[in-house]
Amino acid sequence: MSDSPDLHQADFEELREDVSASPLWNHDLAPTTIEQRTWSTWNIAALWIGMSVVITTYTLAGGFIEAGMTWWQAMITILLGNTVVLIPMVLNAHAGTKYGVSFPVLARASFGTKGANIPAILRAIVACGWFGIQTWIGGKAIDALFAALWSGWTGIDAMIGGNPLHTWISFFLFWIIQVVIILRGIEGIKHLESLSAPILLLGGLVLLVWAASAAGGLGNVLSGVSVLQKRQADFWTIFPGALTASVGYWATLSLNIPDFTRYAKSQRSQMLGQALGLPTTMTAFAFIGVAVTSATVIIYGEAIPDPVELIKKFDSTLVILFAMIVIFAAQLSTNMAANVVSPSNDFSNLAPKKISYAMGGLITAVIGILMMPWQLMSSMGAYIFTWLIGYSGLMGAIGGILICDYFLIRNKRLELAELFKTDGIYSYGDGFNWRAIFALAVAIAPVVPGFIRAATTAGGQVSDPNIFDTLYIYAWFVTFGIAFLLYYALMSGRRRNS
Repeated sequence: MSDSPDLHQADFEELREDVSASPLWNHDLAPTTIEQRTWSTWNIAALWIGMSVVITTYTLAGGFIEAGMTWWQAMITILLGNTVVLIPMVLNAHAGTKYGVSFPVLARASFGTKGANIPAILRAIVACGWFGIQTWIGGKAIDALFAALWSGWTGIDAMIGGNPLHTWISFFLFWIIQVVIILRGIEGIKHLESLSAPILLLGGLVLLVWAASAAGGLGNVLSGVSVLQKRQADFWTIFPGALTASVGYWATLSLNIPDFTRYAKSQRSQMLGQALGLPTTMTAFAFIGVAVTSATVIIYGEAIPDPVELIKKFDSTLVILFAMIVIFAAQLSTNMAANVVSPSNDFSNLAPKKISYAMGGLITAVIGILMMPWQLMSSMGAYIFTWLIGYSGLMGAIGGILICDYFLIRNKRLELAELFKTDGIYSYGDGFNWRAIFALAVAIAPVVPGFIRAATTAGGQVSDPNIFDTLYIYAWFVTFGIAFLLYYALMSGRRRNS
């Protein structure tokens, strides 16, 4: 996965005009220079390995199996979903690689210099929710490690909000560690991902080998996966929601992938790195989660879907320590890349002269707590059918507009300096492209009733679905298609330099 020394400069355009006095500009939002574009195919692939090997991936297929799928149906669904989302991922990445722009700056071309804050903040809020979820899980891992190393740790058992005090201490400890990394900036994340990737792959492989060995072989493990099913259901009944949830899992990154590919060495680096890193790692680690959870039924007589709870079963302090280091690296690498970079830039875009990347990251960390991640992860049904599918509708609509604008309306041509001018071609007069905002609102509207029904139904699965529930199950696909077509119709008279 090596890249040639040539930087493929034909793939790049660089900002030539000084626009640093603009209120829309700061150092963090400025397009990257050619010298800054150093991420190789391995760096991009490692980014996806680091983000995909995480506990929420480990438990994703288990949620599908609980709903009634077989293990191989769950794997195919996850592979297909990640292959689907890879398409808009690579397409949106193109602009980041060619022009060195971040997601909120790219959104100025379609939504307007002020209007770009609408998709940026919608994306940022979802990232804050994910930041909280991954921090909660990482805190639980630290909690389990401390409990294994010191018997008195669980003695700190005063209850706050339904959880013991030692759990909250671990949660905020992990939160503080991440805040320290946020302050170090984007290059720190590049090195974190590249160093973490081999550790995470090794950790997952070791866990799978242990489970297969202790449970009498991989064949024995997979033959017993059916015990994880909590209900019997027709595959085609579950499949649409599961596929949309799989797409929705990374629908967020399919928007803000320019935040990373603005540092890529070439279009080849971003395309090949993503293709190698995303679908394969997601499917492989989801498989490990299913296999190990099934093995725990044979080994311990009960299904243990949470790897943190599984690790507590081991007696060896050394094994527990190694396992917790892997989990810690997994949660940290995912959160720093997937859930900090984008909202940091998005919040910075609100007031570039006042909010830096680091300040945006701190805002993300605080909102992540306020969104109460312990509630978002209260059940697998709520996680899949309310959280993942719910926000996928927002992300699909924004993605449809961005891709239509860049590839069809502008034919991959952007005027870099104009993206930073309050009275330039991307200001649309008052800073808002009302065509994009109208397309966004209309595209989201059909899935809102279904979301409300899912959010107010225990487990998120409505027993008597109507037409709106069906549209909601396909939320990402529905909103992407409507937004793409409507935006094209509204903008077709303003081709290229509008």
